[in-house]
Amino acid sequence: MAKLRLKAACTLMGVMMLTGLLYGCGGGGGGDDASGGKGSTLTILNNWNGSSGPDSDTTPVTQAIEEKTGIKIKIDYTKGSEVEKVNTIFATQDLPDIYTGPAWGGELDGIIKAAKEGQLVDLTDKIDKYPNLAKAIAKENVPPALYEKAIGGIDGKKYMMYQNQPATGDDVNDWLYGFYVRKDVAEKVGVDPQSVKTKEDLYQFLKKIKDANLSENGMPVMPLGGFHDGWAVGIGNTLFYGTSYVDKGDGSLENVFFTKAYEDYTLYYRKLIAEGLLDPEVFTQTDPIANEKIKQGRIAVLAAHYPAILDASKDYVKAHPGSDYVPVGPLERAGAEANRPVDLSIQGNNVTVITKKCKDVDAALKLLDFLASDEGFMLVHYGVEGVHWEKVDGKPVAKKEWFDKFYEDSTGKVKRDQGIAIGLENMTGQDRINSVGGGDIWADQGRLAAMDNARKILRPNGISVISAFNPSDVITKAPDWENLKPSMDQMTDVWKQAIFAKSDDAALKVLNDLRDQIKKTGYDAAMKYVNEELKGKEVVKLSMPN
Repeated sequence: MAKLRLKAACTLMGVMMLTGLLYGCGGGGGGDDASGGKGSTLTILNNWNGSSGPDSDTTPVTQAIEEKTGIKIKIDYTKGSEVEKVNTIFATQDLPDIYTGPAWGGELDGIIKAAKEGQLVDLTDKIDKYPNLAKAIAKENVPPALYEKAIGGIDGKKYMMYQNQPATGDDVNDWLYGFYVRKDVAEKVGVDPQSVKTKEDLYQFLKKIKDANLSENGMPVMPLGGFHDGWAVGIGNTLFYGTSYVDKGDGSLENVFFTKAYEDYTLYYRKLIAEGLLDPEVFTQTDPIANEKIKQGRIAVLAAHYPAILDASKDYVKAHPGSDYVPVGPLERAGAEANRPVDLSIQGNNVTVITKKCKDVDAALKLLDFLASDEGFMLVHYGVEGVHWEKVDGKPVAKKEWFDKFYEDSTGKVKRDQGIAIGLENMTGQDRINSVGGGDIWADQGRLAAMDNARKILRPNGISVISAFNPSDVITKAPDWENLKPSMDQMTDVWKQAIFAKSDDAALKVLNDLRDQIKKTGYDAAMKYVNEELKGKEVVKLSMPN
C-alpha cells in the first residue's frame, strides 16, 4: 500500500465493510449533547488502499476497548486511491465520525481543504484536555515543515491529531525500501545481487533475467514488478536525482519535473517497458493480482519496502526453499557520496481528524486518547494481555499458541480476527514500539534475520534522519497554489503515460505538454514564493523513500 504506503509503507487495516449509511452519528459536532463515550458507536474511515479487517465487528481487542471506554467502533476501509477517497467523502458528505489517513501528499491536502471549508471539528480548545493526543502534536514532536503546514494549525485553529512519529531514536523504523531479487533467480543468471550498483548495472541485470527465458508453471517470469498501482517500482528515481526539488545551480530551487534528470529517469523506465523488463500491468493491477503473481513465482525482482515483500512471498518461499528475496545493491544515489548515510524522512504516517458529522466529539476524543495511551498502544499492537501476550521482565512476549497461529496464517486473517493489525494502530499517538513495547513480537526469527541482513547490505553507513524543510510542504502555502495544484497533481499520471509512449521523442512531448500547462497555471510565482520562504533555512537535498 501506498504510498505504504508501507511505506509502504506501511500495513494498515480495519474491521468491516460499511455502506455510507453507517457513517457518522448525525449532525452537530459541537458535543453539546455528548455522552462522553458511554454507549456511543463511532465510525472510522481507515484511508489506506488495500487495508482490511476481521470477519466480525466484535474482536477481543475491540471488546477490550469498549470495556475501557464504553465506546463501540465500526471501521471502513479504502479500496483504491486514497486521494480520491478523501476528496469524495467531503464532496458527497458521506462522512465517518473519525477519519485517519496519510500525513502527506494529496491526502493531506484534502484534509487541509476540508478544514478550511469548516468540515472538521476545531480542537483548539479541547486538545489540551487529552494529554496523550496533545503530546503527539506538540511542536517539538512534529517535523517542522509539517507542523507549519498542517499540524500546528490551519488559519489559527487546530484540527489534526498526529500519529506514529517515533517517540525516541529507538523507535525509528526504516522500512528498507529497495529492489529485491529472488535468490534462486540471481543464481540462475550468474549475478551477485550486491555487484549491481549503477543504473546500467540494474538494466543489464534485468536484461539477463529476461534473456534467460525463465518460467513458472508455463508462465514467463517477469524481470521487474511491484504491487498495486505500480507501488513502488518508481524508486529507481534515486539513481537520477536526490529529491523532488533540486538546486538550479544558482542557489534557487525548482521542481525536478523540469530537469534533464527527470527526462533521463523517464526514458530509462520507457526502455524497461519497451524491452519487456518491467511488468506492463504493474500500474493497473490490484494488490490481490500482484500478490498472486508473487505467490506463483512470476516476478524475479520486486521494488517496495522489505516487510511487504517478505509477507507477499512467504507462501512461495515456503514451497520453494532458496527462493527468498534478497537485496539488490546498494545502488548508487544521485548526488550522494558513497560513504554518506542514507537520508530518510522519518515521520508519522497518519493524521486523524474528527468530522463535523460526529455528534459525540467528547467520545471520539476519549477513544483516541485511550488508543494513544501506553495501555492502548500495547492493546492495539499486541492484543489482550494475558490472552495473546504476557510480560516477561517488563516487556511483552507473545504467547506461543498465538504466535504459532499467526505464523501459520500467511493471509493475516487470523490476526485481524483477533483485532490486531486492523487499522487501530494508525491512531495510537507517538510510535513507542521499542521504547514502551517490545518490538514486533509477532515476527519470526527468520524474518528478523532477513531484515537485519538487508539492513547491513543497504545501510552500510547507517541512516540520517531528515530534519530539514521540504519544499513540497512549503509550495502548498503559495498564493497561486489552488490554481497550480490541479496541474501539479498530474505529474505521476503523465509520467506513466510517457513511459508507455512509442518513442523517446513522444515521451518527452508528453512531459513538455504538462510542463507548459504547469507554467501557465502559476508555477513561476509559486516557486518564487518557495524560494523566498526557504531563504536561510536548511532544505532537503537528498531523500530515500521510507
